[in-house]
Amino acid sequence: MALPKRKFSRGRRDKRRANWRLTLGSLTRCPQCAKAMRPHRVCPGCGFYRGRQVVVVREQRAKKAASAA
Repeated sequence: MALPKRKFSRGRRDKRRANWRLTLGSLTRCPQCAKAMRPHRVCPGCGFYRGRQVVVVREQRAKKAASAA
């Protein structure tokens, strides 16, 4: 098995590791509520996906319960 002739310096080692950072995923605007959301996913703000309400959000549940009472 091959071995290095001499030790890599800290600077040389760290330059190689400088690109290990995580990148932020892309975000789009929800057409219903205009909040930032991940593409191709249900909007966490309003619960809509492709123009249809798929999930009832807790805030909306609280509003419905308050208006019914």
